[in-house]
Amino acid sequence: MTQPRIALVTGGNKGIGLEIARQLAQEGLHVIIGARDAARASGALADLASDGLTVESIALDLLDHTTITDAASQIEARHGRLDVLVNNAGIFDFADATPGKASIEAVRQVMEVNFIGTLAVTQAMLPLLRKASEGRIINLSSSLGSLTLNGDPTSPYYANQFIGYNASKAATNMLTVQLHEELKGTAIKVNSVSPGFVKTDLTGYGTMTPAEGARLPVRYALRGDDSGRFVEPDGMTPW
Repeated sequence: MTQPRIALVTGGNKGIGLEIARQLAQEGLHVIIGARDAARASGALADLASDGLTVESIALDLLDHTTITDAASQIEARHGRLDVLVNNAGIFDFADATPGKASIEAVRQVMEVNFIGTLAVTQAMLPLLRKASEGRIINLSSSLGSLTLNGDPTSPYYANQFIGYNASKAATNMLTVQLHEELKGTAIKVNSVSPGFVKTDLTGYGTMTPAEGARLPVRYALRGDDSGRFVEPDGMTPW
């Protein structure tokens, strides 16, 4: 009997992450939800169970390196490998703003979670991804992380100037670019995926549901043979 692919979705207890976990599980993957809040993780598992889906959870806090290394050890002990890593966990802080007005503490926290935390998880999980026959890394990004769009006054994203959040997603894109180069010649593919303008409790507004926003990351997790790309629902996004 073929063993199911193993997928870790960070921040998978709510929003887009929960819907990514749901859709991957519906496709037959064994999904592990990484969450820092045990109660929210339990709620997510119950939500998914109501759809007939059996999903695992693991303690994972992007600000606590011990939980990251422990999660990697537990996944190795239970499953021996990791096929899919979805770096979904992230934060937004409304004290973030333009460079002249942003709270330095807010910017520091956003960068620490969205970029440093994502890098730490990726480093910890890479040995397990190397054991997979076809590894996939999906970095949840945003069009706000595009330097091109940030500098284009005609872009619909031009007015959204949040130096911490935008810089954190630009840095995540750099992670994708450099990982793509580092992993050439391996079976691991890595891409930045902007899910679209999704309404979640991260920002409180948007034009897409979390379920709609999950579709593109899931597609790249399941069948993404490309690597080193920055994509959104409408196509390629400029770096």
